[in-house]
Amino acid sequence: MAPSSPKRALVTVGSTKFDALIQQVLTDVVLQTFCDNGFTDLVIQAGNSVLPTSWTLVGEEIRREIAGLTVTVWRFKASLIEDIERADLVVSHAGSGTILDTLRSGKRLIVVPNNTLLDNHQTELAKALHERGHLIAATVESLGEAIASSTTQPAVPFPPLDPTAFGRIVDEEMGFTE
Repeated sequence: MAPSSPKRALVTVGSTKFDALIQQVLTDVVLQTFCDNGFTDLVIQAGNSVLPTSWTLVGEEIRREIAGLTVTVWRFKASLIEDIERADLVVSHAGSGTILDTLRSGKRLIVVPNNTLLDNHQTELAKALHERGHLIAATVESLGEAIASSTTQPAVPFPPLDPTAFGRIVDEEMGFTE
């Protein structure tokens, strides 16, 4: 039997801080869930989030081996596109840019809205895309279950970008179409 290929997960909080998500991802239970579901690499973009004291960054990143899982944590990069492309699964705050980049790349996505933000637009966006089957909407507390279901639940492909859609809508609204 051929060995299975490595599986990589990316966790991102974007340019903000989301302490609860980062703290949860680094718990023994969630790290074990990644392992149990065949992941061998976990990359965490922590932004300005507070890391557990045992995960203090020295320099640009910290890397650890935990029960067969290579965990790499760093704060920021100019772009996440390359990391998204390399991932089999992305776990993200519900920032619209990260959601669109991930869905357009065809990657499996779990979205965890940050309910500490001023308005709740993240929850609304996550719920709408979850209802359409494009992603899994989760809470910090349900993250382990979402990781497990992401390996068995197929996603509905996100429609490709249509650069003419906006113009058509404007034309229709202005009465320029027949």
